[in-house]
Amino acid sequence: MAPVALRDTYSGVEAAVKSKVAQSTTKDAAQTALLAAATRFEDANPKSKAQHEIAAGILPGGNTRTLLHTTPFPLSMKCGKGSSVWDEDDHKYTDFVGELTAGIFGHNHPVIREAIVSAFDNVGVSLGSTTIQEQKHASLICERFGLERLRFTNTGTEANLHALNGAKRFTGRRKVLVFSGGYHGAVLSFGDGKVAENNVDREEWVIGRYNDVDGAKRLIEETPELAAVLVEGMQGAGGCIRGTKEFLHTIQETTKKVGAVFILDEVMTSRIAPGGIQRLMGLKPDITSFGKYLGGGFPIGAFGGSEKIMRVYDPRVPGALSHSGTFNNNTMTMHAGYAGLFQVYTDEVNLAFNAKGDALLEKLQHVSKGTKVFFTGMGAILAAHFSDGGSQEVTCIEDFEERGDLRDLFWYEMLEDGFWITRRGFMALILGTPDEEMDRFVECVGKFLQRHKDILMPE
Repeated sequence: MAPVALRDTYSGVEAAVKSKVAQSTTKDAAQTALLAAATRFEDANPKSKAQHEIAAGILPGGNTRTLLHTTPFPLSMKCGKGSSVWDEDDHKYTDFVGELTAGIFGHNHPVIREAIVSAFDNVGVSLGSTTIQEQKHASLICERFGLERLRFTNTGTEANLHALNGAKRFTGRRKVLVFSGGYHGAVLSFGDGKVAENNVDREEWVIGRYNDVDGAKRLIEETPELAAVLVEGMQGAGGCIRGTKEFLHTIQETTKKVGAVFILDEVMTSRIAPGGIQRLMGLKPDITSFGKYLGGGFPIGAFGGSEKIMRVYDPRVPGALSHSGTFNNNTMTMHAGYAGLFQVYTDEVNLAFNAKGDALLEKLQHVSKGTKVFFTGMGAILAAHFSDGGSQEVTCIEDFEERGDLRDLFWYEMLEDGFWITRRGFMALILGTPDEEMDRFVECVGKFLQRHKDILMPE
């Protein structure tokens, strides 16, 4: 039985539970709806549940990527084709996870396939040397984003770590300014305005408020031994909150004034516009970090910028920093990534694709106006939020308190409608997603709001 049919099957259960809650508050009602949705989820996905129980016997928590864990158990996906995925219980979903922006080309793009097969047949795997393709892909990225020098890594996390180490060596300083809601990789997280427990160099961070122009300027000017400022032009894990032009330019100008390094994290946002968000905002960072889709679906990270700063990693220079990594220049990534950027994601495609994302965001903001649900983002990257106050304009994650129960209810019911999104509400569109599916998503969001209007209207 399809999950959407189960919603009808359990409507009687939900009604019975509701009848026992005398004069319930909206939070009581939300919990009732959430319990019913979770029950439907468990009943609809027995194979995923069984697989999770098997996996938990060998992998801590049943996974090796914390983000993918969801309660009561995560869905186990069986395959993907184009812009769709299928789980082990044979439910089909339109993929709005988009591998957290890395999966922009979908699950079996013919150009990417040809690049992989050609590299395997004609080049080989793990050559243990530099290759022409490494230089070709680096040159294309430098041209696309206006960089003088570039080095590859395996992930965006590594890109930011090496960019920071380079900035510290270049300046001879140690402190780094970041911002609340910021996420720069697995060991570089500041989501609640604090240094996460698993972060590296826990004593070297200064944390400011995102989009606080005066606060950022003051911290840059007054922090002793400031080596770098690391910031996202739009926060990804922080909920797709845009940085204002004034905020980002203040960081750029003040950082330069004090002799620190301005590092712009474009691991996610480089796909938002030709030349990335930096060109869109008229920025010129000293160093930019990259990752995600630039590998064509394979692991990749990169950091690059001015020759003067990147020289600290030049092995021809005495005392240069070491930068190793077995798979930094692996052949599959170099070939698939180059094909994706050069042949598929041209400037023209980029503009058209992100215009569709902007249009989708505008429709979602319109349908959710006046409710506890609101949407943020830019281009084909967006996020759903749930707060008692409701808002269409937020400048920092500290501006509102997220309602986890409403967010979870939304996730369960969008699954029932055939949309695969992250539990936290983050969405990244895939090239080739049918327009009618985006329109259907807006329609399903509208029905969700109507179905739960008793708990989703501001009190």
